[in-house]
Amino acid sequence: MSENYSDPSGNTEAFRAFVNPAEADAPAATANRMPMVLGAAVVAALLLALAIWLAVA
Repeated sequence: MSENYSDPSGNTEAFRAFVNPAEADAPAATANRMPMVLGAAVVAALLLALAIWLAVA
């Protein structure tokens, strides 16, 4: 074996990235959640306003 070979089981972080490479990019994916939360809040506010308007009318 060459000396440049790095066993992924020797380092926990490297092993996890080796076993499940999709989770290595997970922190970047969670940073993009704010627009979805804001959109859901706007939709909820509109639905609440519609329900109040229908109850009053």
